[in-house]
Amino acid sequence: MTTPDTLIPTDSQAAPPFDPDKAEAFAGSLLATLNAGGLSLMISIGHRTHLFDVLADLHPATSQEVADATYLQERYVREWLNAMTVGRIVNYDPASQTYHLPTEHAAFLTRAAKADNIASIFQHIASLGLVEDAIVRCFLAGGGVPYAEFTRFHAVMAEDSGQTVVAALEDQILPIVPGLVDRLKAGIDVLDVGCGSGRALNKLAQLFPASRLVGYDISEDTIAIATNEAQAAGLTNVRFQVKDAAQIDEVERYDLITSFDAVHDQARPNEVLRKIYTALRPEGGVYLMQDIRASSQVQNNLDHPMAPFLYTISCMHCMTVSLAEGGMGLGTMWGREQAMEMLAEVGFQQVELKELPHDIVNDYYVIRKGVIRKGGA
Repeated sequence: MTTPDTLIPTDSQAAPPFDPDKAEAFAGSLLATLNAGGLSLMISIGHRTHLFDVLADLHPATSQEVADATYLQERYVREWLNAMTVGRIVNYDPASQTYHLPTEHAAFLTRAAKADNIASIFQHIASLGLVEDAIVRCFLAGGGVPYAEFTRFHAVMAEDSGQTVVAALEDQILPIVPGLVDRLKAGIDVLDVGCGSGRALNKLAQLFPASRLVGYDISEDTIAIATNEAQAAGLTNVRFQVKDAAQIDEVERYDLITSFDAVHDQARPNEVLRKIYTALRPEGGVYLMQDIRASSQVQNNLDHPMAPFLYTISCMHCMTVSLAEGGMGLGTMWGREQAMEMLAEVGFQQVELKELPHDIVNDYYVIRKGVIRKGGA
């Protein structure tokens, strides 16, 4: 057992001498992180106000010209432009007092960039700040922060998934399962677990009118959005229902079950996977699971390009919403190893792991419980 005495270094365990150069370098990295944090908020604002989109189409312009083009207040626009300037995101010409967004930067900051639009992701920083006080209370008292307290997180997630999932469904995601597109065209039964606002499922309903689609989500608000959008589009082959994924009670009902970034934040993900296994048809049934590309071991994520951000998302959303329900609190970075282990525990034995070039954040698991027949799903 570890005692306080064992934590005191002995002569043979003496701490290395203080390295002033290393300390100064670390202080510099902290200042860089602080500046990046400030820029994160400004980039989020630039995305939400469409400033980046307008700047991309403007020749070098004054702050007043940018404000006029965006119908925003010049004083705020000017301060934002100055933040972008010192952040080396926007170029500034002091002689003409004009600002310009380089095309190389616009390629990752505008809605026209589609899946490459990184600016939309910066909205998470501000949205998570809204629950910081509640998270701190959890550090002190335990428990978690429920979904209801996240006022913007799920809207941001819907926009993010629109870029990475919905836009890539037809050309990149569905083709990773051989024969699946043809089966969807012919007509099969589909369930999306944790469907959120239903963007992916409504897209599938439009693409494949012969298939019958169902979406389950625990949030009444997102199910209402999904239902309204389906009705507005005149879709009659899709329906949405408020349901806890751990309470799915169907048996061998679906040919295709999907979950997009929806397993790791469940209260009882093991039970959700078990219910999915039961609901999937054994003959030709496919479970397509998108989830975070990471290792279950932190030391293996040191070179992950988005690891600090994803662990932050985990601590301040995915882990805590699970703990709020008395759940396992797996967190965003549960990783491939734990995912494979949990899939095997519920009975899935045939799992193929796929990566897509447009998506550096997620893995795609093609999972079956029935016999794989040559040339089809």
